[in-house]
Amino acid sequence: MLAPTKLALSGARFRVTYQIAGARDEVMRKAEEICIEQTVEFPADLVPDDDIRAHVFGRIESVEQRAERLFHVQISYAIETAGLEITQLLNVVFGNTSMKPDIQVADLALPDSLLAAYTGPRFGVSGLRELLGVTGRPLLCTAIKPMGLSATALAQMTGDFARGGIDLIKDDHGLADQPFAPYAERVKRCAEAVQEANQRTGQRSVYAPNVTAPGRALWERAYLAKQAGAGAFLVAPGIVGYDRMQALADDPQLGLPILFHPALLGSFVTHPYTGMAHGVVFGLLGRLAGADVTIFPNFGGRFSFSREDCLAIAEATRRPLGELKPIFPAPAGGMSIGRVADMVALYGVDTVLLIGGDLHRHPDGVYAASQRFLETVLAACAQR
Repeated sequence: MLAPTKLALSGARFRVTYQIAGARDEVMRKAEEICIEQTVEFPADLVPDDDIRAHVFGRIESVEQRAERLFHVQISYAIETAGLEITQLLNVVFGNTSMKPDIQVADLALPDSLLAAYTGPRFGVSGLRELLGVTGRPLLCTAIKPMGLSATALAQMTGDFARGGIDLIKDDHGLADQPFAPYAERVKRCAEAVQEANQRTGQRSVYAPNVTAPGRALWERAYLAKQAGAGAFLVAPGIVGYDRMQALADDPQLGLPILFHPALLGSFVTHPYTGMAHGVVFGLLGRLAGADVTIFPNFGGRFSFSREDCLAIAEATRRPLGELKPIFPAPAGGMSIGRVADMVALYGVDTVLLIGGDLHRHPDGVYAASQRFLETVLAACAQR
């Protein structure tokens, strides 16, 4: 038995809603295990009746049955357990429990005292609109692709997109530092192509290279991109970590918008009874880690997300979250110009519409396709 411990804690707690599958008695047993596993990870019977037991242990706050053999259990944790760091927050929320079946993180409720530790999105919806000079309509986004094209060919494509009216032209997430389009050359050429297009059109399109990279290369590529004239960054936090995306967003010497790419995060959300809910992974955590735009597969495309999943992500990008700015949802993944009106009606104007491959189907090329994309968006907004 440990000696009794006295702690000086604030008393503030954050809450995690876990969806747990099973019979009620099984669910309660699992919930009690979560309270210990996610905090002390120590035999509970060896902890005396002290401040660790009273305040550090997770605490079951509510149990709600949502369906047959399916419950939502809200467990609270002292904010001090999260250490005011996103890495430790994730560890407390789901660390070891992520390896247990039939448990999903359904939602988080974070008090202002904890949210104050996070800068969040540098731009958010209003800041990105101001940067791009776009009001009253969704932002238009596309990706340069396919992998295998030269830096020269990708830059030509980038310029055509910008001249056609696309606001955000990003690297495809598969473009890194490959021999057929080396990173430094590609970024320089693409950034120059957008700058030239903007001079001709008077628009403020930006190019967002993919800075996802190992170790120090992440920072080297980000700083190279900023120096080359890129206007934003594409980051896959599932690959580099939410904390490293947060560090990019917080770096005052970079100061560029962050586009969150969902690569490698699918296993968190594709099973209905494990992992984390869509709104948590792509919405709430994205905002905490500084994303200004969160890209996710729209329903009806080539991925399995449902309409409800996508709406949950959109809601998480906009709901009140302390002083953190709302951000843009960016439904994507096999979208076409023919779906623009439906997406505008569903998600509203504070949305980034991302269409990639479909723009290449236009018989007159991506410049004409981009013009049609913009015209279709404007018409859909007028109908609203």
